Amino acid sequence: MQVLAGIIFHFIGGFASGSFYLPYKKVKGWAWESYWIVGGLFSWLFIPFIAAWLTVPHFIEIIRSTDGVTVFQTYFMGLLWGIGGLTFGLAMRYLGLSLGMAVALGFTSAFGALVPPIYRDIINSSSGDKFSSMLNSNGGIIILAGVLVCLLGIAICGKAGRMKEKELSTEHKQESIKEFNLKKGLAVAIVSGILSACFNYGIEAGKDMSKAAEALGANSLFRNNVIFVVVLWGGLTTNFIWCVILNARNKSFADYSNKSTPLINNYFFSALAGTTWFLQFFFYGMGESRLGNGSSSWILHMAFIILVSSMWGFTLKEWKGVSRKTLNTILLGILIIIISVVLVGYGNSILH
Repeated sequence: MQVLAGIIFHFIGGFASGSFYLPYKKVKGWAWESYWIVGGLFSWLFIPFIAAWLTVPHFIEIIRSTDGVTVFQTYFMGLLWGIGGLTFGLAMRYLGLSLGMAVALGFTSAFGALVPPIYRDIINSSSGDKFSSMLNSNGGIIILAGVLVCLLGIAICGKAGRMKEKELSTEHKQESIKEFNLKKGLAVAIVSGILSACFNYGIEAGKDMSKAAEALGANSLFRNNVIFVVVLWGGLTTNFIWCVILNARNKSFADYSNKSTPLINNYFFSALAGTTWFLQFFFYGMGESRLGNGSSSWILHMAFIILVSSMWGFTLKEWKGVSRKTLNTILLGILIIIISVVLVGYGNSILH
């Protein structure tokens, strides 16, 4: 039952992440940086604080009493992850939901699955899977094969993007994704995917805080909420600085009070997007508490996001006007990424 519950929680989190960008499409008359940071304040500051306050007793005291090195490592991984989150928004802007999510999250899946075991080797941890032990076991080899299959799926998705770019007329591009740009999109999606994996490292680095939370009576389902507060401080720092720079460069500070735009709606939908975004990690934490912070937990979460975002991409007709061959190529790429998840999950079951 624990495994089933973990899968369900990961699906809910994946659905939230795969859907969070939709409310941003309702924002009118604002520059990207304006609605991104308004939503981000809810994603990375307000909602994580409220979630921790409701579910983790004395969470501020836990953070204060945790070793400074641990807090810094957790925060620093949040800074790096924040760059990934920043470029993630740009990937959605240039590639759309289905292709952008598939490429960015495919890389995130691969690196996020490998970072914790490599980290355990570096610090010589006595708990959890190590990368060296994975190389010497059948389960570990299958997990690594799953990561390689995941990268193959990413490559096929990228090919589908190139085919789409060649086939679509300017008119169709305007109908599907107004700013579709494969080269820019792939570049930022790769950076996003690699750095976004640092979130999983942040969870690993902040484990002492989750243990302290349980010791103080927090339900194990919500033990990671105190870690999320620190990781997301890092993410907020990166994104806030960059968005303010863009506001200054693009002279878009006026967006926040521009009465010629639907201000109430813009703030509401930005806040809704930000809140929905955080729910992915709220439920990820619940799923991780049942499955563990291994490769299977991370890649399972990513796979559900890819599935849901692909569904939205097709629903929003992002692939309208492409040939059957191109459509089959993107479907094949997504299918291969899902197969990689099955491999990783199977390998993880053997490993344990």
